[in-house]
Amino acid sequence: MTALAGSLKEAYLAERPIDAARLIESLKSGQLPGLFDGVQPATLATCLDYLSTGHAAAVFRSLDANQQSGVLREAPPRLAVALLDAMPGEDRDVLLASLPRAIRSDLLRLQQFDEGSAGRLLDRPYDTIRTDMTVAEALDTLRRSKAKRTRSVYVADRVNKLAGKVDMQSMAMADADTKLGDLLEPLEGSVSVTSPRKEVVEQLERYRVDSLPVVDVEGRLLGIVRYQRLFEAIESVAMADMQKMVGASEDERALSNAMFSVRKRLPWLHINLLTAFLAAAVVGVFESLIAQFTALAVLLPVVAGQSGNAGSQALAVTMRGLALREIGTREWRPVLSKEIRVGIVDGLALALTCGAAVWLWSQSVGLALVIGVAMIMSMVAAGISGALVPIVLTRLGQDPATAASIILTTVTDVAGFVSFLGTATLLSFML
Repeated sequence: MTALAGSLKEAYLAERPIDAARLIESLKSGQLPGLFDGVQPATLATCLDYLSTGHAAAVFRSLDANQQSGVLREAPPRLAVALLDAMPGEDRDVLLASLPRAIRSDLLRLQQFDEGSAGRLLDRPYDTIRTDMTVAEALDTLRRSKAKRTRSVYVADRVNKLAGKVDMQSMAMADADTKLGDLLEPLEGSVSVTSPRKEVVEQLERYRVDSLPVVDVEGRLLGIVRYQRLFEAIESVAMADMQKMVGASEDERALSNAMFSVRKRLPWLHINLLTAFLAAAVVGVFESLIAQFTALAVLLPVVAGQSGNAGSQALAVTMRGLALREIGTREWRPVLSKEIRVGIVDGLALALTCGAAVWLWSQSVGLALVIGVAMIMSMVAAGISGALVPIVLTRLGQDPATAASIILTTVTDVAGFVSFLGTATLLSFML
């Protein structure tokens, strides 16, 4: 009799997997242990594929170790990864060890989403809401999930593919026995689990929504990217970039071990030292001029400092545009044009202010003219480098946050020294 019951169970799960999945979802978790004893892993994998993620994980945890290993061998990779993610760490490691090397390697690879992809940003859905549910059933599911601030509910069909969304206000106004399929609204965008952050930002901005559904290659609902979650991710990246821009590791924290901080910072300090020697070599070329007109040595840091500040401003604005996808590398011409105009206007204003101050200090028209011309030239050079350095690094596939600041410092220092001392050489007869 037990063998007959097991055969009937196997036949039902194999022949009617969708109906079996709906029946399983109506069971309580305490009814699952032992329910699937003797069922073949291939049959279980087919049925689990039609369950919501939460129910599939609960059923998977109720299976014995041999069935679990068999299901992971038979299940589609996306389902296997979802089941593994729902397992405690130690149990997951044991299961992976029981699999053939090829399957284990593939699942480990699939578990690692690219940094910044939708897969890293998504929140798992509270539970799958389906088109054949009534409003009362859907609201009951949402209450049990304790979902908060939900404006829209993303709805899947009988095979877990994303079908559309239902507005919470529509659900509140509808009769309790109304099917969600009758309340469906068209989707305003969705993203693949592998979509980069750029695409997520673009769709959130285009459709002005507070969340986006995340689907796999077959259109099955995997989770939701919420605007707040994306904002936090961008903020985290921006804070890490601030540290990397000054040669500190993104992994370093305020209370990190001192030697860890030294290991992360010292290589970049050596690189900065090399660039400082390069700037010093430029000054060395004009050594005789500086010896002849010692006032130049006093004013040299003024030009270099202003050039560095202006370059940092342009760099910060450009990197923000790249990070938030306001611009791409193809927009380098308008970005460069804007920074050149800013450099000219700022340079002229600073040239007047600085020239007047130098004339009052030195009573030398020539020295005031030199620093005024140098200020304009160095400001334009700073704007150009601040705009182009991060764009060029991005085009070359490099992280602009890591090296842009060092390159910019070198360029602005050299540009400031050359413009000031070069102009002084040409106008030395006025000094």
